[in-house]
Amino acid sequence: MKTILKLIFWLLIGGLIGMLIGGLIVVVFTDTTWTEYIRKYYTIDLSEGVCVFLVAFAAMIVSFLILVPIHELGHLVCGLLTGYRFVSFRIFNYTILKEDGRFRIKKFAVAGTGGQCLLSPPDLPLEKIPTGWYNFGGVMANIIVLAIALPFFMLSLNPFVAEALGVFVATDAIMILLNGIPMMAGGVGNDGYNMKLLKKNLRSKQGIVDQLRANALIQSGVRPKDMPEEYFECPTDIDYRNALEVSIPLMYSSRLVDEMKYDEALKCLESLYSHKEEIMPLYVKEIACESAFLYLRTGNIGKAAALLDKDLRKYVETYRKTMSSKERLLCAVALYLDNDEAKAREIHDRLKERQGEYLLQGEVCSDLALMEDMLDHPLTSHAH
Repeated sequence: MKTILKLIFWLLIGGLIGMLIGGLIVVVFTDTTWTEYIRKYYTIDLSEGVCVFLVAFAAMIVSFLILVPIHELGHLVCGLLTGYRFVSFRIFNYTILKEDGRFRIKKFAVAGTGGQCLLSPPDLPLEKIPTGWYNFGGVMANIIVLAIALPFFMLSLNPFVAEALGVFVATDAIMILLNGIPMMAGGVGNDGYNMKLLKKNLRSKQGIVDQLRANALIQSGVRPKDMPEEYFECPTDIDYRNALEVSIPLMYSSRLVDEMKYDEALKCLESLYSHKEEIMPLYVKEIACESAFLYLRTGNIGKAAALLDKDLRKYVETYRKTMSSKERLLCAVALYLDNDEAKAREIHDRLKERQGEYLLQGEVCSDLALMEDMLDHPLTSHAH
């Protein structure tokens, strides 16, 4: 109910903003005055009002379905033009990737994002790798669409078509502002913020470059332990409010886990978790998941149980179908917390059957190996 009420509230706010922006466009591009525009809402009958609402609602949904792919295409085109190589292209929960020379579609989701274009940086020294156009490409694509859409208001359009066009333009303008004006939301920087940050912060640039290169390898089936060592480091003086810098020790800990150096990985993650108030929420949940696994694997059942509260378990269940690391955690929970080896083996076997469905093939290979090690040595504690 709370979620539904929030949705209704923001729909009403969005409708009000849309009406105001629509009114501004009508006043600027036609002979209608503000008084005449507002008076139309007073004279409208119930059936027309319902139609106006339904058209606005449908136009908003269609606008997002059109504008999000256009935004990501902007990133893709500008990235490719500046030397980046294609890795994957995600719209909502579906990702297009190239696998064995063929394009495939797989399901994958990232909380708080409607799309994502991931490319691999050109093989250049760090300071020469371009990042500006790759980040700005999405906003530029939205600006081009806005420039194409605005002249249509000069035509004599059906009122409902004009309304739908107004909603489309308003949605596009909001996307331009939300992505172009440098800002952070939930600890994540938008395109404008990343452009500004990567221009002056070499550590952040190193973080994103290593992430993109590692992502390209892991999608092709390479495990973290088999990647170049220079992609992984563990700096101690990072800015915990900067997600790009936090990604550096996170990548380092993932390599240690894959190498089964559990105590070292746990030390790194505990250090990160002590700064959880500064780190973006999505990363905090990931740190908690990996810490819980490591506590279980090293025999500290109490600490694992404390981390695995209702909220974290819900997060694990939500992402277990797209992130194999969540199945690995659930396998450890079954084995060490529930003392149910049969259930643990069932989780392993199910993951092996579905292995090809996952986007990050290197992660799946790693998780299956770690699960098999658990099942072969169920009583091992501090063995690695």
